[in-house]
Amino acid sequence: MNMDTILQIVTLSSAVLMVLAVLLQQRGASLGAGFGSSGELHTTRRGIDKNLFEITIVLAVIFVLSILAGLLLPSFR
Repeated sequence: MNMDTILQIVTLSSAVLMVLAVLLQQRGASLGAGFGSSGELHTTRRGIDKNLFEITIVLAVIFVLSILAGLLLPSFR
């Protein structure tokens, strides 16, 4: 298994896991929030919601870095 294959696996798996993490997050905003009339209070994230939010950020960073590594490093092509 060469580095190109490993980089593609990391990119694909981080993308799939990031999509799943985003879909698992609770929806705090309703359709009315898009038009400025949400009526909800801003609360802090706690527990699983906070962990899932942080995991989503880490997966997004891994995804972007793997894309940049594939573009910038000539040995991966």
